[in-house]
Amino acid sequence: MEYKDYYKVMGVARDAPQDEIKRAYRRLARKYHPDVSKEAGAEDRFKEVGEAYEVLSDPEKRAAYDSLGQDWQAGQQFRPPPNWGQSFDFGGGAAGARDFSDFFESLFGEAGMGRSRSRSYSFRSRGEDYQTTITLSLEEAYSGVTKSLTVDIPAMDPSGRLAGRARTLNVRIPAGVTDGQRIRLPAQGGAGTGGGNRGDLYAVVRVAPHDFFRPEGRDIHLDVPVTPWEAALGATITVPTLGGSVDLKVPKGSQPGRKLRLRGRGLPGTPPGDQLVTLQIVAPPATTPEAEALYRRLAEEIPIDPRARFGLATAAATKESP
Repeated sequence: MEYKDYYKVMGVARDAPQDEIKRAYRRLARKYHPDVSKEAGAEDRFKEVGEAYEVLSDPEKRAAYDSLGQDWQAGQQFRPPPNWGQSFDFGGGAAGARDFSDFFESLFGEAGMGRSRSRSYSFRSRGEDYQTTITLSLEEAYSGVTKSLTVDIPAMDPSGRLAGRARTLNVRIPAGVTDGQRIRLPAQGGAGTGGGNRGDLYAVVRVAPHDFFRPEGRDIHLDVPVTPWEAALGATITVPTLGGSVDLKVPKGSQPGRKLRLRGRGLPGTPPGDQLVTLQIVAPPATTPEAEALYRRLAEEIPIDPRARFGLATAAATKESP
């Protein structure tokens, strides 16, 4: 008898992970199921796919099959050793067809077949999981919201073809969700086969950019402008947060870029995030002669060279030098 390449039957590589094999089986089983497929030879292909999945879906059975070695190729003659595979029980597998090939029976032994052979094509398979995106404002992510979500879930029509079916769902978004977080909607995915359970739908949260807040995980970042005298003398200022405005104390002698933390003022959670305020010093423009005079006096009263670390002479000193 000829060696059967179960990996080729499933359309997967020999090192394919179990989830890939499972997806391939679901796809092929639906495609060739005798109850829905109109393709010529669908019944034989359905049984072949079921036989391949019977072996490759179980690590122990797959290992026994793989022990044939890499040298076996389709078309070669196969003669299994005496009592090969007698210890395996294939009575509880997931394959839909139980008409196993001669190669299968020779490989694993008649005693390992478990149930009697039949031509039953019934099988139960869980529906596919699907994923969609849902966009929220930062305020909605902070407080939680119920959003209406329309999704197009593929479903099999009476003729056995996959067709999109639009459904509208009301999704409750909990307070404190973050960008990229997935929300599971149980049994809202693809329909199962043979009475199997529906798959799940996952809504991936995308938080829209905000005018001035920047979320990073559960923390919220905010740049706050302050005047030179507020930074130099210290002040109490009012700043916005997602939960409402709060008073913030600016320490005396603050420099541009200083970060101040408002604990627990970020997105809700366990623990909640913080709000981090970065100070930006804004110099008022000298638009009047009086303002210019104040700036000149300030330069005289509080001389400072903010570029001293460059090791360069100031412009004023350069002009005065001979």
